[in-house]
Amino acid sequence: MTMEAPVVLWFRRDLRLRDHAALFEAAKHSKHILALYVLDDRLLKPAGSPRVAFLLNSLRELDKALSGRLMIRYGDPAREVVAAAREIRAAAVHVSADTAPYGRERDEAVASALEEHRIQWVETGSSYAVTPGRVTKPDGTPYRVFTPFYRAWSQHGWPRPAGTDVSIVDWVKPSSSSALPETPEVDCELPPAGEEAALSVWHDFLSDGLADYASERDRPDHAGTTKLSPYLRWGAIHPRTMLADLAAKRSEGAQVLRSELCWREFHADVLWNRPETARKNYDRRFDGMRYDTGKTAQEMFTQWREGRTGYPIVDAGMRQLLAEGWMHNRVRMIVASFLVKDLHLPWWWGARHFMRHLVDGDLASNQLNWQWVAGSGTDAAPYFRIFNPTTQGQKFDPAGDYVRRYVPELRGVEGKAVHVLKERPEGYPEPIVDHAEERQVALQRYGAITKS
Repeated sequence: MTMEAPVVLWFRRDLRLRDHAALFEAAKHSKHILALYVLDDRLLKPAGSPRVAFLLNSLRELDKALSGRLMIRYGDPAREVVAAAREIRAAAVHVSADTAPYGRERDEAVASALEEHRIQWVETGSSYAVTPGRVTKPDGTPYRVFTPFYRAWSQHGWPRPAGTDVSIVDWVKPSSSSALPETPEVDCELPPAGEEAALSVWHDFLSDGLADYASERDRPDHAGTTKLSPYLRWGAIHPRTMLADLAAKRSEGAQVLRSELCWREFHADVLWNRPETARKNYDRRFDGMRYDTGKTAQEMFTQWREGRTGYPIVDAGMRQLLAEGWMHNRVRMIVASFLVKDLHLPWWWGARHFMRHLVDGDLASNQLNWQWVAGSGTDAAPYFRIFNPTTQGQKFDPAGDYVRRYVPELRGVEGKAVHVLKERPEGYPEPIVDHAEERQVALQRYGAITKS
């Protein structure tokens, strides 16, 4: 390969120019780089309109940062990436590794197609501080439990942020590029897209949110989370950037946030080692779990989706999802537990609904968090953790502000009384199930598959 030969940088889940390891590697081989993004129906069709809209907005921001030099292609990547590379007589295609099941399958096909044309395929880095599959037990097997994974992940470490920005190469102007489609209309309010927005959110959090993060992150009534999950999902910011900034912090908040970032990496590692867990139970004993079916089950599911269960904290969370394309993490656990253990419906129904509506919908984090709550995932004995929606609301939304924000029928109910309603305001439903009774049903069904 000569230094003059151009190369392609194929963007996927790395829609940024700073701290971009694949860009850094590409710049070693050529100063002439074509920026490419391929719109792939196999990824777009299953995604809900909020995620698609945020992606398209992110691509517009990336194109703006590249002064209009982002090539857009539609179709099968195995065809379109090869065509783009041949068009500029590229010596190589550089990418950040995609470790999700479909991404691995797709990349194998693209690399094979490029090889036929003697075009090199180069993977550098990934969407994670430590690429999935690299943290293992001493015997080389993967970790099944978070805490030992966290220790090993911390000891493994990660490189410092890559020193990249838009100016380090000359970006090849595409001879032709498809126009991005119109952003689909969505019923929720989307966050601002792009790398600059991500960095602004992060720096604001470092200044105003990190100090209280350990105590505030579980409070949906407060603005105590980073709100960075959509940006991490699309790679507008890399976790390595965040970890580098946290390295100088010795606060409890910094320690807790490092742990939260590691949860994201742990779930990606589990999916890397067990790709079938995107659709199937991690703990195969749960294949025998009895779930409710039929018309009544479907009606219950509809009431859960629409936030009409009669449990205020559950309804607030489900309505927040519809209104914002996002839900507070504590509330995600509460509504998931309610679906699986109070309504006795399959976790994958809820996971699919989340993926349709979440701006930050990420296959590994979404599916494996749902399995963690359902009891079929990586936790050693999680099924007994059945969230009581009333006490969860009282504990984490003590003044009722979160509920009143998203459930207008309850705005006339003052304080914590919103969680234990003596009277139902007009238009607000009675509880669709009795939690205490359904908890016993859930435990009985768990006992049936474990013989305990």
